[in-house]
Amino acid sequence: MKIRSKAPLRLGLAGGGTDVSPYSDEFGGCVLNATINLFANAYIDQEVNGNEVVFEAKDLGIREVIDLRKPFSIEGKLLLHRAVYIRVMRDFNHGHLLPLRIITESDAPPGSGLGSSSTMVVAILEGLKQLLSLPLGEYDVAHLAYQIERNDCSLAGGKQDQYAATFGGFNFIEFYKKDRVIVNPLRIRKNIINELEANLILYYTGKSRHSAKIIDDQMKSIRGENIRRLEAMHNVKKSAFRIKEHLFKANIEELSQEFKLAWEAKKATSSSIANPLINDIENCVLNCGAKSLKISGAGGGGFMMVFVEPERRVEVIQQLKKFGGVIHKFQFTREGAYSWTI
Repeated sequence: MKIRSKAPLRLGLAGGGTDVSPYSDEFGGCVLNATINLFANAYIDQEVNGNEVVFEAKDLGIREVIDLRKPFSIEGKLLLHRAVYIRVMRDFNHGHLLPLRIITESDAPPGSGLGSSSTMVVAILEGLKQLLSLPLGEYDVAHLAYQIERNDCSLAGGKQDQYAATFGGFNFIEFYKKDRVIVNPLRIRKNIINELEANLILYYTGKSRHSAKIIDDQMKSIRGENIRRLEAMHNVKKSAFRIKEHLFKANIEELSQEFKLAWEAKKATSSSIANPLINDIENCVLNCGAKSLKISGAGGGGFMMVFVEPERRVEVIQQLKKFGGVIHKFQFTREGAYSWTI
């Protein structure tokens, strides 16, 4: 039996960073995100040597073959693959380690700002859920993915990516203490989605980033070490509510201007969010007709969203090409993680 599964990557439209503890625990966080037609994919095959589990990340060129007759841990090149497999076998298969081949590939690299690592965890989980017929709902899958990354793997980060990948579509997600999460699916009219797609350019800077420094800066602000950054975090959260309202009312012009304010608030939360390359791109595109831009995810690199009148797209794209990155055509998607058997 073979299993296929996939989970969509997401654009962080507003509120990013407020989903990270301890801010979300102390003040409550909220984000607005939307999934797009870029995916993390997992393929699970039971036709392997009865004493082995094989992990392979095709896009990264990494393959691990593990002898199940010997003890093994999550420590290895494919940390997330190992961690998901071990947790699922422990919690849902009585600790019995099934011989499997788990092959993955993603449409975006780690550190891209589209939630690719968390989305990959969700895709693998969704596949193992299908394989073992596990009675897990969307909240269960998302929370388990979060626990695997943050607890089992000790990776710093927020909570939004796992829920975005699992639920799919446009979501306004609230975060509170004790890992309480509320996902509010947004019913956005098709004409508004079309207009938003027409106004956004998705540009990969070519530079992935590590979010640890950014998260550390934001955690310090919560501990009172930098009041200015804490206030900036509050402004990031407020902007999420305003952007949601503009989206519902189809106020695309106001939304583009709120993007600019949200980006300025975001940059004020950490000195690592912007850098000379990002600043040069920002100055260039704003001078040639773009309305605003914003980095998707923690910042520091990865994908950025450039807001521009559709009539000015070509000029802005031509300018962006000078910086050596890649323009990605995209569409918003409504469906979350899913799997099937072949």
